[in-house]
Amino acid sequence: MRALSIAHQRDAGPGVFADVMRSRGIEHDVWHRAEVDRPPRPVDDYDAVLVFGGAMHADHEERHPWLREEKRLLAGLLERRVPLLGVCLGAQLLAEAAGAPARRASRPEIGWHDVEVTDAGADDPLLAPLAPRFEAFQWHSYECPLPPGATELARSDVCLQAYRIGDSAWGIQFHAEVTPEDAEAWIDDHRSDEDAVRIGLEPDLLRRQTRGAIARWNQVGRALCARFLDAVHRSP
Repeated sequence: MRALSIAHQRDAGPGVFADVMRSRGIEHDVWHRAEVDRPPRPVDDYDAVLVFGGAMHADHEERHPWLREEKRLLAGLLERRVPLLGVCLGAQLLAEAAGAPARRASRPEIGWHDVEVTDAGADDPLLAPLAPRFEAFQWHSYECPLPPGATELARSDVCLQAYRIGDSAWGIQFHAEVTPEDAEAWIDDHRSDEDAVRIGLEPDLLRRQTRGAIARWNQVGRALCARFLDAVHRSP
């Protein structure tokens, strides 16, 4: 099996998901999309594509023209039913490729937030073990509406947190992939995020919370990635 991770910045890549792929002997390439125009191999060579987060927003196409190309790429992968998993910005880009453009959320979710799994999520191959609710690490100011025909799998009191398109594409708003090192880097750099500053993020408090919860959360993330890979194996 061969998988491609699309990363938009160096400290927001596949994280602990890469550990799972490595342990399973999966050929895994990382495409740093903001730096390189083409992936290491033709996209059609991959059995699955994972799309991760970034400090840019889904509608920042004037600042990052490659976002338009990435949305077209994801639309094509959806049409061909290539297994997909979008995380945070990746989930928003995937939703837009499926017909539901991202928009600013009613308020940012930065830090640890409760997520409730829907009835459909409780039967979903990826989300079921997380039912009925879980606490997730988040860092986002935008949200994605539910794409047409998609299934809502989880939500917080702010927005949609997980969805499935058909039987082979998922979007999750929470950061199941984040490593302890990346989480620390985001907290250290929080002043570069105007929304984090605006809501008065307390970095020392978030750092303490994260150090106490990240080991458990990484177990959740690795298991979620493993379930996605199992779903890829089962896909036609």
